Amino acid sequence: MVKYFLGFNELRSSWDQVFAAFWQRYPNPYSKHVLTEDILYREVTSDHKMLTRRLLTKTNHLPRWAERLFPANVVHAVYILEDSIIDIHKKTLTTYTWNINHSSVMSVEERCVYCENPEDKNWTEIRREAWVSSKVFGFSRPIQEFGLARFKSNVTKALKGYEYTLAKMQGDTPARTLVETAKEATEKAKETALAAKEKARDLASKAATKKQQYV
Repeated sequence: MVKYFLGFNELRSSWDQVFAAFWQRYPNPYSKHVLTEDILYREVTSDHKMLTRRLLTKTNHLPRWAERLFPANVVHAVYILEDSIIDIHKKTLTTYTWNINHSSVMSVEERCVYCENPEDKNWTEIRREAWVSSKVFGFSRPIQEFGLARFKSNVTKALKGYEYTLAKMQGDTPARTLVETAKEATEKAKETALAAKEKARDLASKAATKKQQYV
């Protein structure tokens, strides 16, 4: 049995802008799970379509219940192939992605089509399909459910990352992310704690010196 997903999203930018941003998405604050991206192949066909294959490396953290079932090396990274077909004349960008390792544990295949919104050419419509499967006997159903839930979460991150990249390209200042705000607050808290520790150590040292003077 395979879990199937179908979803539609919109980006409030023209197809030309989305097409340009597609190659500049990484890194962004919402894609820290994407470690590397490499172009393996590129060709422009006689009918003026551009074909590209990329290799992406992403982190692949498993839930605790799954860590007990699978070797530690499963959680390190997942390698993903991405094929894209760009048709400038029809203004369509079609992508196919699938993982090439750990596929017996869980396989996720995705197909996306980016095209002009028929009602507003300044917006881009995204049709997204995904198929999640597992060959692990006795655990395929929970693994597929977990994979589908994670896929949906990653779709949200991908859209936010796309919007972030588009805002930067258009000269807007992207809104600060919660992650950035939390990270800055954590760093300030560490600095405050370190300063307090140093001050306490200094006061203790001075107190010890005074004590020796009175002895």
